[in-house]
Amino acid sequence: MRVLFVSGELIAADLCLRLQQEGCEVKLYIEDEGRRDCLDGMIEKVTDWEKELDWVGKNGLIVFDDIGYGKIQDDLRSEGYNVVGGSLGGDKLEKEREFGQVVFSTYGLNALKTINFTKISEAVNFIKKNPCAWVIKQNGHISALNYVGQWSDGSDAISILESYRRLNGNLGTISLQKRVDGVEIGVGRYFNGKEWIGPIELNIEHKHLCNGSIGPMTGEMGTVMWYTENEKNRLFQGTLAKLKPFLEKVNFKGDIDINCIVDKKHIYPLEATARFGCPAIQLQTEIHKSPWKDFLLAVAKGEKYDLKYKKGFGVVVSIAIPPFPYKSISTDYHDKGVKIFFKEKLSKKELASLHFEEVSLKKTNCTEDLCVAGSNGFIMYVSGFGKNAKSARHQAYELVKKINIPKMFYRDDIGERFVKKDMKTLREWNWI
Repeated sequence: MRVLFVSGELIAADLCLRLQQEGCEVKLYIEDEGRRDCLDGMIEKVTDWEKELDWVGKNGLIVFDDIGYGKIQDDLRSEGYNVVGGSLGGDKLEKEREFGQVVFSTYGLNALKTINFTKISEAVNFIKKNPCAWVIKQNGHISALNYVGQWSDGSDAISILESYRRLNGNLGTISLQKRVDGVEIGVGRYFNGKEWIGPIELNIEHKHLCNGSIGPMTGEMGTVMWYTENEKNRLFQGTLAKLKPFLEKVNFKGDIDINCIVDKKHIYPLEATARFGCPAIQLQTEIHKSPWKDFLLAVAKGEKYDLKYKKGFGVVVSIAIPPFPYKSISTDYHDKGVKIFFKEKLSKKELASLHFEEVSLKKTNCTEDLCVAGSNGFIMYVSGFGKNAKSARHQAYELVKKINIPKMFYRDDIGERFVKKDMKTLREWNWI
């Protein structure tokens, strides 16, 4: 099968490679100029994806791995192409947080009030008039700008916002949301435009840079994930199950996730991810037994599919180098071209648990070397799987120990709190 892979900033780089490994003919377009050298020497690149529509044809598959292409996806579907990734309605659900909360309320979810601002001064004045602990979120992918307030008078949130004035209006729209306390957990599932396809995905994200959830927010430092087929699961019934009519209405085709905070009695949906998640998609590769090409084609065609998967828990760890988590537009602060080393030869199984992102393959003389590419510093992800989260953690970190990239860093506590505390709490509260 021919696959045309259209990527904004290479969220699902690993998925692109896996489709090629499954025997698909794949062509990749990367919009982000700072990441266009990623996967060089590993996959065929194109500079104008629209010129490849005749190549992929109506029998092939077009994959979009980011928001911002929803209208294009809808149009291509109307022309008879098989497209997976999202839709215009899905884009709006994720990008416009205030709209997302309106949709949540409309369909019966326990939504938290979200207020959008286009000016820093307006957000600051709002907090002064409404003092409490506020969560700041940027309506885009600049996750390092997000902040979870700690002070009940909002003074820390005000200080953070005022520091953002240096961005000279380039911040875009930001939103404020009252902080709620509890256990953070995500609920995801694939939708084929008409019905759910595959099991329910439950996940625990780790967004802070440092161990113990300390430091700035990042895109993601690691995730714990497991699947359930229990349609009566309270998390699913309180979130995604209620959104089914909306997803049908907007002809959404792809993976959608609702990130939530739960306490003993309530579930509070925080935001929607209406696209492939990262590193959720990498961890799904670890969990799935069925080929991606067959599953995604079924999603695109609106067909049923019996997804085969491992029973247990998966853990994925993000491996980064500077300037992550702050994107650099200058290669002066990014070690592009540096070799990626392995302390010993990896087995086929171990190689399958490496998920590349800002990596390229360079040929020098008679050797081929994996090297650092891109400009963000998000190099790769390492996954593990086990009957429980503890064994999955062990497997992932044993593999991490075999990787050596100059200046590499990672959190070594992914899933630790879940094993020691949160899993027990969620079970006592009857959420899982």
